[in-house]
Amino acid sequence: MTAAPQGASGTSDGGDAAARARADYEAAHAERDARIAELEGEIAEAAKTAEGAEKLRAEMDELRRKGDEERVGFELQLAGARNVKAAWALLPDYENDIDKLKAAEPWFFGAGAAAPVHMGATGLPSAGVATDRVSR
Repeated sequence: MTAAPQGASGTSDGGDAAARARADYEAAHAERDARIAELEGEIAEAAKTAEGAEKLRAEMDELRRKGDEERVGFELQLAGARNVKAAWALLPDYENDIDKLKAAEPWFFGAGAAAPVHMGATGLPSAGVATDRVSR
């Protein structure tokens, strides 16, 4: 994904980072749209050969698909998805509506509590190293 905030921060920079991310995303989106328009022009020129036109259409369709993927990923990140890939996998279950996913699976979004850090194999603090010494 291009131009997306890397982490949710509770500082005042969060708004600035989101604004920068949105500006970067919109610039990338405009660049992709310009490339699509360029390809459409090339298709008109390449209409002389069906093979050339078909190749350009395929490239244009791929650019559109990637643009849609980037848009959804960016929207999921802005919505606060903890795991964009997992949220993306669930989107079809909610008619590709991020708001419905967020309402049904609120734990998937927001900074929330960090995952607990396990200290030992059992999740309990380490008791130390075992030795053959007998303490008296």
